Amino acid sequence: MTANWATFSAAEPDLAAIVEGRFGSFTHHVLATLRKDGSPRTTGLEVRFLDGELWLGMMPDSLKALDLRRDPRFALQANPGAGTEMGGGDVRIAGRAVEVTDAGAKGAYSKEVEPPEPFHLFRTELTEVVRTYVEDEKYLVVQVWKPGAAVRTVRRT
Repeated sequence: MTANWATFSAAEPDLAAIVEGRFGSFTHHVLATLRKDGSPRTTGLEVRFLDGELWLGMMPDSLKALDLRRDPRFALQANPGAGTEMGGGDVRIAGRAVEVTDAGAKGAYSKEVEPPEPFHLFRTELTEVVRTYVEDEKYLVVQVWKPGAAVRTVRRT
């Protein structure tokens, strides 16, 4: 089961706001894709939250775009920032990337983002959103959301 960003935001607005805020704190994040041989590849990436979707834009024929065309599964981690603070916690999103080739959809995205042309554009279908943070300097808290389920929260001392 998958969901787009709007579905996640409607189901869990507080967590969605925190996650979007963490991604909005920095420009570059880390995307993990799968190579042809199944081994992981990590690369830097900019992301955009627009019109209820989480978008991934990439240079033409970049290895990460070719990976996603072959196998759409991905994991995305927000930039942790400098130092040890990680305000808002560590956030990760997993899912499937669907390439957008429709000229109208790419044009609408381009009006908002102004990417260098040409480019690959993928919208995401989420399978999991995870936030990990420290609470009261005592607990490690892990929040996990999956489509069709409420957030599951685990606290460890």
